[in-house]
Amino acid sequence: MANSAQGNIIQLEDGWNNVIKTGAIDVLERTLDNGFDTSFEPKEYIRIYTTCYDMCTQRSPYNWSRDLYNRHGETIEQYLSNTVLPALRDKSGQGGTILLNELKHRWSNHQIMNKWLKKFFTYLDRYYVKHHSLPTLEQAGLRHFKDEIYMNVKDNTTSSIISLIDEEREGEIIDKTLVKNIIELYEQMGMGSLDSYTNDLEQPLLDATRAYYGRKREDWIARDSTPDYLIKAEKALLEEKERVGSYLNSATEPKIRSVVEDEILQKVQMNLLEKEGSGCGVLLANDKTEDLQRMFSLFSRLENGLQPMADIVEKFITSQGNACTEKRQARLDSGQKDKNDDPDFVKSLIDLHEKYLGVIRETFSSHHLFQKALKNSFEVIVNNDVGTYSNAELMSTFCDRILKSGGEKLSETEVEQSLDRIVQLFSFLTDKDMFAEIYRNQLAKRLLNQRSASDDAEKAMIAKLKVQCGTQFTSKMEGMLNDLAVGSEQKSEFDARMEQQTDTKLSFGVQVLTIGHWPSYKAPEVALPPQMQKCMEVFKEWHDAKHQKRRLTWVHSLGNATVRATFGKKSYDLQVTTLQAIVLNSFNDGKTYGFNELKELLNLEDITLKPLLHSLSCGKHKIITKTPASNKINSTDSFCGNPKFSSNMRKIRIPVANVDSSHNKNRVEEDRSVAIEAAIVRIMKARKTLSHQQLVAEVLSQLSFFKPQPRVIKKRIEALIDREYLERSAENSQQYNYLA
Repeated sequence: MANSAQGNIIQLEDGWNNVIKTGAIDVLERTLDNGFDTSFEPKEYIRIYTTCYDMCTQRSPYNWSRDLYNRHGETIEQYLSNTVLPALRDKSGQGGTILLNELKHRWSNHQIMNKWLKKFFTYLDRYYVKHHSLPTLEQAGLRHFKDEIYMNVKDNTTSSIISLIDEEREGEIIDKTLVKNIIELYEQMGMGSLDSYTNDLEQPLLDATRAYYGRKREDWIARDSTPDYLIKAEKALLEEKERVGSYLNSATEPKIRSVVEDEILQKVQMNLLEKEGSGCGVLLANDKTEDLQRMFSLFSRLENGLQPMADIVEKFITSQGNACTEKRQARLDSGQKDKNDDPDFVKSLIDLHEKYLGVIRETFSSHHLFQKALKNSFEVIVNNDVGTYSNAELMSTFCDRILKSGGEKLSETEVEQSLDRIVQLFSFLTDKDMFAEIYRNQLAKRLLNQRSASDDAEKAMIAKLKVQCGTQFTSKMEGMLNDLAVGSEQKSEFDARMEQQTDTKLSFGVQVLTIGHWPSYKAPEVALPPQMQKCMEVFKEWHDAKHQKRRLTWVHSLGNATVRATFGKKSYDLQVTTLQAIVLNSFNDGKTYGFNELKELLNLEDITLKPLLHSLSCGKHKIITKTPASNKINSTDSFCGNPKFSSNMRKIRIPVANVDSSHNKNRVEEDRSVAIEAAIVRIMKARKTLSHQQLVAEVLSQLSFFKPQPRVIKKRIEALIDREYLERSAENSQQYNYLA
């Protein structure tokens, strides 16, 4: 056959039948059917390619490009419909693996045929297809395979793939490579998209997966405990993820995960969480950390999946806290005396918070829902008062035990840890202002009685409260510490002045306090011994010279003294308060005094004198003899020095009962009223007009140290209206206007 360049024209049938069909197509079909390697000698390949080229480049009407393009498609269609499809239909009833293997083989053959035909007809792709915007030969070959083969066998192959996947889910070993190859065919049939894969395989697979795990769910939930169920659920989710990685398209992973999560987690979530004997509450009660972590991990996959779990955690922690409160109530009901010092109760709350704070951090990864659950539960626990004394007072007294000398025996590290933990508990307290008032009173006693174990610890505690509540909360406490620091400097100056005073044998010192920083104390006008009076006059003269605009008020009830007492041949140093020292001084002359006589002599009221006499005559160390002998001071009693007093100790501390309350409730209520009114005025000044409900809500949001009842806020609003800070709107009685 001559080349067209030499002037010979190649006729369509001649070129097709004599060269292309016999030399290429028939050879391809024969070798593919027989399973031989398909290859062409270079010389033969060039002959076929050149013939195709010449037939496509001849001038019209002998340009056979369109005919060759059509016959290319017809050849593939005929081979697929006459050879491939019957072979696949023969295998369709012989089991899933046989059909899939045959499809894999035929798909591989088709790719080989498509490749060689593309090579032979390259010129068609390069010019004719391009100029006429037709599918490329490769695309056309894929379309023919899809139309002739894929559309006819896809239902059977999809069922076969799903059956194999179900077998693998049951623990059987399958040919993953085979499944992967067939799935790649599904992807190819999308012609550049995943539509075929998605519609023909993925969706049926998701439906089958839902049905499979629906059956598993019913089986597991009936037979297994919650931890065992979740172990199986976790394993199933992991296996599905690995399955996608092994042979499914990666786009399927989130979809199949969602189906499995919905079937085995979402639909039975509350059943699992509340299951009797193994639910979330039981796991918490038995400290099943690993099971709780798994539960948290699995339910975190669901939308809003952690909220029900967090609710159970909150309810459980609240019940544990209520159990601590109930134990305290039971002790009180059994007759135990109610005191403002209950370290066991406070420690139980601290330990409970520490335990579940650790659970939230380690088991639940400090998730905000569980942090909120912990906060909500402890706000209920800490504000549930039992007995006469509030939890605010019990917590403050616990701090007092830690911080005062002779209290808890703790190392510096243990003190720091204890303070950190009590401040964490304090953060949940609603009445923070009440705690502050009590703490300030106890701090004052520690400082003034020199009972503070460590100045550094005192400063550290105040710093922690400052971080928690701000400068305003701790300003008075800081002022108290500052008074003592300044007072130590003044003390050295005054001591030098006292050395010049030769007419007194007393060792005399004064602590000057700023009245605004310290709690208010009773200042009885006691009749002082002349030597004490002289020392006070010397100090007043010295102080007035240095601070002319300051006025001194003497508070003898806060003072202390060391009294040298001699009984027979033995001397003792009695560590007492200033008022006790004044009472003891009255008995220096050996006289006997009746109660009323002593009361008039010292100018003291009953409420002050009785505790002093009780401490000296009825306590462990009876420095004074009371007649008649009893443990109660009556106005008819008489008193004299006890000449028979004896003790093995040289230094004797004689405590006196404190008649002052730990805090002034009226003062706290007054401070609250001021704070509420200030918040109301501040809000109304900015907003000018607000409804009652809006105003109450904003006031509550601004008050951080306590939470008043709405009726209390309403009362303060009425007071401000009376004082013409606000007025009711003429149109709406539930709306207020600010008056500038």
